[in-house]
Amino acid sequence: MRLSPTVRGLAILVAIAAIITAADASSGLTYVLAVLNVIFLLAIAWLLYRLWRSSREQISYWSARSRAVFYGAAALAVANIVASFALAYPETGLEAVVFFAVLIACAYAMWRVWRDEHTYA
Repeated sequence: MRLSPTVRGLAILVAIAAIITAADASSGLTYVLAVLNVIFLLAIAWLLYRLWRSSREQISYWSARSRAVFYGAAALAVANIVASFALAYPETGLEAVVFFAVLIACAYAMWRVWRDEHTYA
């Protein structure tokens, strides 16, 4: 009998969770989770670097103000995400609202600059 890849993947995850629970390996899992967080941040940074590298020539033609806003918003978003991993925030509801508000504001600023630079009227 052949299992679909989704069912097989879920079964593997359930087996791993059962082994961790049975072995009471939560302390070791904390270290693994910290390493995975760092790897996740590095993967996001690599993806953003590749996107920037493919578009940097086009961005270089923008006005100085547009480049400053675009790169400033990107830097603020990165600092916000790094702080959330490094400082283990948001812990409260208000901190979560501020975290997402900053990310949304950065995304909006970047989108607005991108749209303004690509509007030909």
